[in-house]
Amino acid sequence: MADQTPPVDEMNYEGLAQDALRGVIRAALERAALPEGIPGAHHFYITFVTRAPGVALPPDILAKYPEEMTVVLQHQYWDLAVEPDRFTVMLKFGGLPKVMTVPYAAVTRFYDPSVQFILQFEAPAAAPEPEPEPAPPPPAGDDGPKVVSLDQFRKK
Repeated sequence: MADQTPPVDEMNYEGLAQDALRGVIRAALERAALPEGIPGAHHFYITFVTRAPGVALPPDILAKYPEEMTVVLQHQYWDLAVEPDRFTVMLKFGGLPKVMTVPYAAVTRFYDPSVQFILQFEAPAAAPEPEPEPAPPPPAGDDGPKVVSLDQFRKK
């Protein structure tokens, strides 16, 4: 009886549940994107992996937050666009507007402190760093070393 292997979850119920809970984030953001904005005292802290596939951040923000960052949506956010698999929003950093796009799959935490509601997710794998460009070949021309045949200097 000890030799029985546990059943394999071929339905991937954990993944299905994670996707369904990310739908809660999407629904909350859809409500926040309405003209009247986020209702009442609600506000959202959204933590995400900055180098996850599909995340688009300005280079200066990515340099400041190379692994993970948390944004707050409360009173000052603009152009919130909610799509089936991601959201885009403009926030101000140091007084300057910055646009960011975040897939729901990159979100690791969603928290609404007004009602103590929290969702936590497994961190997605970060996108691989791009391969460095190979060094360009040396320019063709007369600037390189010259090959000289020694045969011309031999006595015949």
